[in-house]
Amino acid sequence: MELCISATAPTLPQFKLSFFPSSHSLFKNEFLQSNNRLLFTPLKQLQVPSSRQFFFLQHPPHKLSSIRFMASAAPTTVDSTVTDKLPADIQVTETPEPNSSVRLSVEVPAVVCNDCYRRVIKEFMMRAKVPGFRPGKNVPESILISYVGKETIQKATIESILKRTLPHAMSSVSKRALEDSVRISTKFPEMEKNYSSLKSLRYDVIVDLAPEVKWIPENGYHNLKIVVEIDKEIDAQTAAEQELRRRHKALGSLRIVADRGLEVGDVAILDISATTIEQDESAAKRIPSADSKGFQFDTEDGDKILPDFLDSIIGIKRGETKSFPYVFPESWKQEDLRGIRAQFTVECKELFYRDLPELDDSIADRILSGCTTVEEVKETLLQKFLEVEQTAKEQATDNAILDQLHKMIEVDIPQSLFEEQARQLYGAQLLQIQANMKLNEQQLASLSSPKAVKDFMENQKENITSIIKQNLAVGDIFKRENLQLLTDELVKEVENSIAEFKRHNQEYDEERVRGQVQEVLEGAKVLEFLRERAEIRYIMK
Repeated sequence: MELCISATAPTLPQFKLSFFPSSHSLFKNEFLQSNNRLLFTPLKQLQVPSSRQFFFLQHPPHKLSSIRFMASAAPTTVDSTVTDKLPADIQVTETPEPNSSVRLSVEVPAVVCNDCYRRVIKEFMMRAKVPGFRPGKNVPESILISYVGKETIQKATIESILKRTLPHAMSSVSKRALEDSVRISTKFPEMEKNYSSLKSLRYDVIVDLAPEVKWIPENGYHNLKIVVEIDKEIDAQTAAEQELRRRHKALGSLRIVADRGLEVGDVAILDISATTIEQDESAAKRIPSADSKGFQFDTEDGDKILPDFLDSIIGIKRGETKSFPYVFPESWKQEDLRGIRAQFTVECKELFYRDLPELDDSIADRILSGCTTVEEVKETLLQKFLEVEQTAKEQATDNAILDQLHKMIEVDIPQSLFEEQARQLYGAQLLQIQANMKLNEQQLASLSSPKAVKDFMENQKENITSIIKQNLAVGDIFKRENLQLLTDELVKEVENSIAEFKRHNQEYDEERVRGQVQEVLEGAKVLEFLRERAEIRYIMK
């Protein structure tokens, strides 16, 4: 089962702000532009996905109504980033927003704004090289403003206000805020106008919070009833018999059939074409995906290629052509062909039968190296496929459990969390493509464009949402049930993951890798917990 890399668990926000112009250097590069936020992380920054990834939030939010409170000007112990004492309190109104987010309406009094203004003036005075004054010496304020520019001073002051007050405004939600989800919704020109007229400042901040998971029914995951569909092809006994037959056939040779038609066990070289069947024959259309020249058709695999196709050509001779109607099954993998009535034309170019050695102990070592008897071959193959069957069952069980879990919870998914999960899924997809076909820079740039990522988000919205809900459900169960991880196991898996990054020459953040590995292990622990308590029934499909 493949679940791509999840969003990281929430940490204290770094308060990367939005929308600021970078025309002046005093605070340059300290802020991000929120209106043009990148939807895609560059490929080199992505983490190589593990086989299972789960998102775990340690701080679920409490229900909030609109709360008006005073943020203390003193340093707070809630958020270690709040260390700059303000000369007065700021006023913050907290209002819940859709998708597990909250709006913080911040009012900064004039005394705080003036303190920030004085700091900006002092900073410019230290750095600006005003003609006629030595660097670092006091410059009359009017001369400094004339030299630097009033507009530049004002922009820098507003940025200073935001930089100093935002940690205080965030103090009540910092432990619940999702990383890098802080975005200032008030336009910068609006703040400039407000500051110019009142010498105070008002701005709104939108913050995504760790979503609250609601179970329906409460604790319903304790006694899951799971029906797991198992593909009959993974049945160990059947798979072992097919593998023995494949190995036996590999030891034989093909002989030309000269005096009869096609029989089960033969191999035929076919030219195949097909058209749709229409009431108006002139409207018939060719079916390109059904066309094939020189197709090697093993009759023992006939139904795997196209159900009932073999029955229609049995008895065909070398050089003969058969034409017959065929209706594609409703379960056909190509959706646009399901239920389509087609007219197939098949020409037999060559026809062979297999000349196989006797299946006895004399060829046991040729079938499977190290074996001395056919029975030993059969037993070895069976044991191998029993392991494969068990792994497939576990993966199918995990899939069925996760599928049921995401249907048992209600949760408002924050936009930042959705985008993060989408980026991880898309990034993993790109890594896979890159590994398979080595994209050049132009191809990679095209696939990494914001439009490509946006299209992916829209097309895969349902899938992305399901994965997030699965991750949140698993994380919530880990916390509710007080499950624990072994430190040694975590350290070992982190080391293995880092070794994998180095092998792929990928950059990585060790702390981020550790968090992701921990989420994987927590997820595995939860699935083990659920399997032990679930009523599981397996059926063949």
